[in-house]
Amino acid sequence: MSQKRGLALGVLIFASFMDLLDATIVNVALPSIQDDLGATGAQLEWVVGGYLLTFAVLMITGGRLGDMVGRRRTFLLGVLGFTAGSVLACVAPSIGVLLLARILQGGFAAMMVPQLLSTLQALYSPRERAAMLGLIGGVSGLSAVIGPVLGGWLVSADAFGIGWRSIFLINVPVGIALVVAALRWVPETRSEDPIRLDPLGLVLATTGLLGLVYALVEGRQQHWAAWIWAIGGAGLAVLAAFVVQQRMRERTIGSALLPMRLFSDRGFSAGLVTQGAFQGSLVGFALALTVYVQAGLGWSALHAGLTLLPFSLGAFVGTGISVPLGTKLGKVVMVSGAAMQSAATVWVIAIVHGQTERLSTWDLAPALFVAGIGLGMLVVPLVDVALATVPMSEAGAASGVYGTVQQVGAALGVAVIGTVFFGIVGTSYDEGSLRDGLLAACWVAAGGYALSALASLLLPSRSQVQQHQVAVAIELEAEEPESTVVQNAV
Repeated sequence: MSQKRGLALGVLIFASFMDLLDATIVNVALPSIQDDLGATGAQLEWVVGGYLLTFAVLMITGGRLGDMVGRRRTFLLGVLGFTAGSVLACVAPSIGVLLLARILQGGFAAMMVPQLLSTLQALYSPRERAAMLGLIGGVSGLSAVIGPVLGGWLVSADAFGIGWRSIFLINVPVGIALVVAALRWVPETRSEDPIRLDPLGLVLATTGLLGLVYALVEGRQQHWAAWIWAIGGAGLAVLAAFVVQQRMRERTIGSALLPMRLFSDRGFSAGLVTQGAFQGSLVGFALALTVYVQAGLGWSALHAGLTLLPFSLGAFVGTGISVPLGTKLGKVVMVSGAAMQSAATVWVIAIVHGQTERLSTWDLAPALFVAGIGLGMLVVPLVDVALATVPMSEAGAASGVYGTVQQVGAALGVAVIGTVFFGIVGTSYDEGSLRDGLLAACWVAAGGYALSALASLLLPSRSQVQQHQVAVAIELEAEEPESTVVQNAV
């Protein structure tokens, strides 16, 4: 049983790795996509943001669908759809078709990825999950290292003779292998008391976020016409209606897509702001930097990918720092991590401003390494600390909200920072305008990290975290034997 559980979880972890890889691998290919398909700056933003936004709004629904109809069944459908979207992206004859493919990838990834944690809960006892969660976190970090480098190598080496399209082609054999492995090793599990779907809430959330992001991304190209402001305002109004609908649904049937009662917890809400602000800053900064060094300085895609390597290595160091200090110092670690990211981004501004055409990977490496350390210090203990005052019965719902906010923050970061960057670059794409755009984008990212640091100050205190750990330990002592935990596997 133990070996079979391990194989099942390994399949699901690798699928999650494929999703994370796809989210990071695209950045270094953006200039090549722009040259080949004649994409505008706004369309490049949609290549990244469209995937993130679709994934964000459908992720909770994907998890609930697995609980209802079976997690393996939902996972298989997600993998097949994700693979089909990758094929479409690979052969896309125009930027419009590529954007459609990215949206399909994001939607099916939202069916594929949530089944990992759901199946983990079904197959492993609470005491066993900590080690598995650590493994999942390690794989996530590995994808951050491999993604830019692999993407850069595939584009620079013109793998398979198809240029940037190879970053999507590699998903096809991986997807087929995942389907075969899942059919053999992943058991079918489902919830005994699944929460019902919320179609109206899904429509309202999707429409509202889409209106807001569309206005941010397309506003510059449309010269911020009145109808753009109207779409953005309508998006905000629909999001307000979504909040009202969620409150009503929670009161009447006790089941909401976004449990609004959680937001009354100050620590939880502060954690969401922290998560969304730093995620948006991170993704937006990476977008601007990779476009600048390739289009402005003429670096290859592989060179651009390797430039981000110190950041990923720093994140591993930051993780090593945060694990022993997180429980001892509490939110001080997260405040320090976010502040380090903000300071390191300002350091990047100083480097780029001073070096101009002579800029090298080695010039950026120290600042990016420090930013990576800050990321590891912030992100590793964040969820545990933010959930310290949330009742354990609500932990699953709260974790789902965190995952959604992470993706929404990333999509909004691409929209806001991308708009600033491409707004300054305009249509010239000369080194000077690209550098000015990067400097402005970095200031926005540094501000986002600073907001994350300020929000971290409102996270639960060290004593609250320790009380939460004691409560969890007591629950673990009272847990049932493993044999009763895995009996839900069908």
